[in-house]
Amino acid sequence: MPTSAAGGAGVRRGRAPGTAQQGARLQPTPCARCCRYCAQAGAGLLAPSPPLSGCRDRAHGQGRAAPWPCTARRSTASPTRAITASSSNLFNMVVEVPRWTNAKMEIATKEPLNPIKQDVKDGKLRYVANIFPHKGYIWNYGALPQTWEDPHQKDKGTDCCGDNDPIDVCEIGSKIFSRGEVIHVKILGILALIDEGETDWKLIAINVNDPEASKIHDIDDVKKYKPGYLEATLDWFRHYKVPEGKPENKFAFNGEFKNKAFALEVIKSTHECWKALLMKKCDRGTINCTNVQIRDSPFRCTEEEARSLVELVPTSLNKESNEEEQVWHFLDK
Repeated sequence: MPTSAAGGAGVRRGRAPGTAQQGARLQPTPCARCCRYCAQAGAGLLAPSPPLSGCRDRAHGQGRAAPWPCTARRSTASPTRAITASSSNLFNMVVEVPRWTNAKMEIATKEPLNPIKQDVKDGKLRYVANIFPHKGYIWNYGALPQTWEDPHQKDKGTDCCGDNDPIDVCEIGSKIFSRGEVIHVKILGILALIDEGETDWKLIAINVNDPEASKIHDIDDVKKYKPGYLEATLDWFRHYKVPEGKPENKFAFNGEFKNKAFALEVIKSTHECWKALLMKKCDRGTINCTNVQIRDSPFRCTEEEARSLVELVPTSLNKESNEEEQVWHFLDK
């Protein structure tokens, strides 16, 4: 259980010098300006068209939340189509959380057009804790569009059903991306987190334009060229909920990172689930599948209707700094 810095075993809290982050913080509302781009593009997280290219709104670099995708400029890749005929493992990733940041931003699948918003629990904005030596998220964190982990379908390998979200991606390149960007990534492997009894896949990927991308092709290459990164990733996912008073997370396959071939099969499977979702062939629960792209989808709307939805979205800024981002937790392991 969490304790103060003066407490006993468990989590110890303290402050590290030079870690305070000042500046604007957000209420959990998406950026209306970018939503207008999204509506013009006829997009939404679950839209079947190829994901769109990265956001060009400078406000994103300043912490403003925006929907995915947020420009009308199309990309050349989709989760089921390679960028080039000779590259079958290149996909588009939606960046939800830039590396070293704490705000728990995620695609709001229950809202029309699926904006990226900060998660809220008990009326409070959520932040991931700093657990020494990790500052916030240790990768660019996001999701793979056109995928869905079906909560009604049990995975044969994990023996657990899906977590009802798009599949998550940990991008391990050197560049820090902005929230809302859509980038080309190369899939390297995958980790099977079991989160409160649900399968929560974590893809390991690298930006195709990263200086090291040309020599990192599979999970063993990550071990070779970025020693310690996978171990840190396992440690991060195991402990990130402990400061909230929750137990350590568990993993399928004894925490083993599976290779690229395994990961691609998971992507293929979750894409099939996504297609069934968009065509109303399965129980979607509370997921909002509104889109303007797929002609045969019963959830399709017009671009005018999408614009109207976006224009109703309020925007607001909370200029207060979040104290939790400045606190460090030290675990007795």
